[in-house]
Amino acid sequence: MTLSLSFSIPSPADQVLSVGQLSSVVKQLIDGSFMPVWVRGEVVQCKVWSSGHWYFTLRDKRSQVKCCLWKLNAVRAGKPPTDGTEVFVLGKPGLYEEKGEFQFIVQRIIPTAAVGRQQQELERVKAALQKDGLFEPGRKRRVPAYACTVALVTSPDGAVIHDVVTVTRKRWPCAQILVVGARVQGDGAVQELVRALGLVNRIPGLDVCIVGRGGGGREDLAAFNSEAVCRALAAVRVPTISAVGHETDISLTDLVADIRAATPSAAAQLAVADRRDVLRLVDDLSLRLASGLSGRTRLASERLARTGDRLQAGIGTVLESRNTLTDRLGAQLGALSPLKVLGRGYAVPVSYDGRVLKRRADFVTDQTFRLRVSDGEVHARVE
Repeated sequence: MTLSLSFSIPSPADQVLSVGQLSSVVKQLIDGSFMPVWVRGEVVQCKVWSSGHWYFTLRDKRSQVKCCLWKLNAVRAGKPPTDGTEVFVLGKPGLYEEKGEFQFIVQRIIPTAAVGRQQQELERVKAALQKDGLFEPGRKRRVPAYACTVALVTSPDGAVIHDVVTVTRKRWPCAQILVVGARVQGDGAVQELVRALGLVNRIPGLDVCIVGRGGGGREDLAAFNSEAVCRALAAVRVPTISAVGHETDISLTDLVADIRAATPSAAAQLAVADRRDVLRLVDDLSLRLASGLSGRTRLASERLARTGDRLQAGIGTVLESRNTLTDRLGAQLGALSPLKVLGRGYAVPVSYDGRVLKRRADFVTDQTFRLRVSDGEVHARVE
């Protein structure tokens, strides 16, 4: 909108703005000129309206500005600050058009004293956990290669469940996701997370546990820096994956867990196998097994053939040596055979009862006997 300024009485040709138009122009100028900034000041006159919005004044020694904290951000902020509390507020300048009032639209509010106390508590918990060895790489466990039952500790109302279930169904459809609900920020979050992690240890057949939440401010992630939550996570009997906040957020549960995931979706990828990778592995193993069996069968066949050849050669050698021995013994037996003697012109008298007649006394007159010669027998009688 172009403004035409004149210091005389406005003429019909001059552009005249209404109050609302002026407020709208100023609001556009303010809204387009500022990014969110941090402001430090003292809170006074803080009022919580029935709508849930907070209205208060932020001041210092030189000036003051009216502030508004909408309900959604007020819920995250917790309890309203009392008058005189020094705070850091993150927000953008704005204009309340109906009254033409300049105001500061607050997105986050942190007491300055709380920042120091939170950091001190964080360092104390970190030192205690490190002293007890909960950050040591040696205690980290591996996630099972083919996990089928996964416990998910998170808020039932958050987007984490949808992200984890979507990724898991795509990668490993047979896996079960058991949601153990717990508040992940605000009052009671620490107690509910400890209780939920205790319940995880009572689930039979569990393979891995994921604990996580979506992104948020430092105060939103405070429960995951609690000593009680970290020790409960360390006591989980199955491998654990911590997926708290965005990729740039690091909580103490990330250091205690066996594996740290940048996001809940990344945690699901680390928790379960990918069926496409498994199918490729099975195909590769099938080819290797077939090739191995073929090679072993061929090797066994070659070895069997060589063994048969050696066995046949060995048997032939043994038979030949036995034949030689048989021939030699046969020749020796033949040399000792009585038939050889008979062949040289001798004869053997044998009685009909089979006795060999060796002496003269064995021959009786008119006795018949057989005379064995080289080519048979001759019947004879004693005269």
